[in-house]
Amino acid sequence: MQFHNNRHYLVIPVDHIATVKDLGRRTEDYSLVSHMLNVGQTLLSRDAPNSIQYRFGFHQPPLNSVNHLHLHCLALPYVPRWRRVKYSSLGPLGGFIEARKVLERLKP
Repeated sequence: MQFHNNRHYLVIPVDHIATVKDLGRRTEDYSLVSHMLNVGQTLLSRDAPNSIQYRFGFHQPPLNSVNHLHLHCLALPYVPRWRRVKYSSLGPLGGFIEARKVLERLKP
């Protein structure tokens, strides 16, 4: 049996923000996403240090299942492998967007 060090955490802000699309080019939004990313990176480096790769990102409307902003923090590999489809970008249709891309978009 092969052990996978996969983890999936959600980092959720206390204040209600419906989706990643509700964030703007404001210092406070950039700081929030940056802080969420730092929390996720800290958790995964502590709990899944041997993972082959990490991913951090958000589901975009209309493919988000919860109307409260939350950052997915994933230690890979995906188990089972088909799960990677859920965390794929669909370009202009939405899908999953990497946290770094969100930060680039929000930079004041």
